Amino acid sequence: MLTKRKKENATKDVKRHDSDTGSPEVQVALLTKQIDELSSHLKKHAKDFHSRRGLLQMVADRRKHLKYLEKKNEKAYKSIVKKLGLKR
Repeated sequence: MLTKRKKENATKDVKRHDSDTGSPEVQVALLTKQIDELSSHLKKHAKDFHSRRGLLQMVADRRKHLKYLEKKNEKAYKSIVKKLGLKR
């Protein structure tokens, strides 16, 4: 679960405007932050299979958002991948 402050920090560089919460860039940034936190949780709790399933769903969702963004706006896609340090 991300706190309000963590969400703001994760999205401040990728927002299109001040009240942007739904653009693909923001969604990818939030999913990336959640994936990072859940990955660290799973390193401590290796047998937490319910959380592992949620992690896999988030990774798939992020992949779908990135694929959409790559198709619609390749410049924004390259920018978000570079900002978040994702390998593609």
